[in-house]
Amino acid sequence: SMDNKNHIFNVSSWPNAIAHMDADAFFVSCEQAANPSLSDKCVVVGKERGIVTALSYSAKSRGIKRGMLISEAKRICPNLVVIESDYERYSMFSIRMFDILRNFSPAVEEYSIDEAFIDLSGLRRLYSADYPAIAKMIQDEIQEKLNISVSVGVAPTKVLAKIASKINKPHGVFAIKANQIQNYIKNIKIEDIWGIGKNTAALLNKLNIYTAEDFVRKDELYLRRFLSKPYIQIYHELRGKSVMRVEPNKKSAYKSISKAKSFHKPTSSKQILFAELTKNLENACTKARMYKLAAKKLIVFLKTSDFQTSSIKLKLQSPSNTPIILMDTLKRAFDMIYSKNLQYRQTGVVLTELGTKSQYKLFEDRARIEKIVHLYKAVDKINKRYGNNKIHLAVDSLAVSKNEHTQRVGIPVVEIEV
Repeated sequence: SMDNKNHIFNVSSWPNAIAHMDADAFFVSCEQAANPSLSDKCVVVGKERGIVTALSYSAKSRGIKRGMLISEAKRICPNLVVIESDYERYSMFSIRMFDILRNFSPAVEEYSIDEAFIDLSGLRRLYSADYPAIAKMIQDEIQEKLNISVSVGVAPTKVLAKIASKINKPHGVFAIKANQIQNYIKNIKIEDIWGIGKNTAALLNKLNIYTAEDFVRKDELYLRRFLSKPYIQIYHELRGKSVMRVEPNKKSAYKSISKAKSFHKPTSSKQILFAELTKNLENACTKARMYKLAAKKLIVFLKTSDFQTSSIKLKLQSPSNTPIILMDTLKRAFDMIYSKNLQYRQTGVVLTELGTKSQYKLFEDRARIEKIVHLYKAVDKINKRYGNNKIHLAVDSLAVSKNEHTQRVGIPVVEIEV
């Protein structure tokens, strides 16, 4: 009987605790978080391709599927809201989501834009809570801060955590303890296990292995005759033995916000170019503040009329998203790459290595920085109410096109005593 074979599973209920966080309908959730009026509607993303690439749960319940033509989806659901994909937006939400995870545990592996593994082992005392409760805290925190729903599975291994996160989707939290593994692997088809593809599943079917449970009941030496090492690792993970570690990799370092401006007529004017760069910087910073992100590095580039690019990347003293603080760095970068003998056709800035941390360097004047932060909150409010670029840095005046009736309130802003 099965019972006398139970020793194959780990006996202690939590030898390790690994969580798998999986966002629910992530792209659509980002759109709904940015525009709450969409929250209960049938929403699909993929307008630019004419194909449904992501969909809300209410669209799913109507029978719309991923990969379906948008014209067909509209037939099923006439009041369908169709949105163009905005990967920059999804990326910004993703960075913030992973930063929330890192506040719970330093060991976070970003697996894809909307999925991560988190090693929670040993954190029960810190949170005075058991592992399922910590998983619930993670879910609540992401819901509260970002208005995005996630499902979290907790188990002794990555492969089992991936199974657990699917069990109560959407917005589920589910834990598989080591001494309950066999209850949850009975009905899982071999091809539905993370890491097992079609071909391997077909091979395993030939060996009479159709479910996860069939798999773990086999003898390891027997399986080694047919399977390579990664599949033997999956076998051990399904039995509750953690062999695939959570590998903390900060993928968010690649994510960035860039703003550029091309001119119809190339120019070599130092004044015009720097004014445009300032405007690029302000637009990038506005976007960063919108997602509560700050950059660790600034890239500045100029493109010549014959498409040669000169660029420079500078590390910031501390993460920032406010132009006043970044202006010195921008000026330094510009002076290093500008040449008065060249005609330029494009300016651009990139805020990179974004994160939610705005730690102050110990010796920086904290009060000054906080005044600047407040100032920019006011600027964002005014620009939001009266349209963009009503308030901007003085050097910007040149960059605002002549026909805009923009009040030149730039100068007092720069001269504010901070």
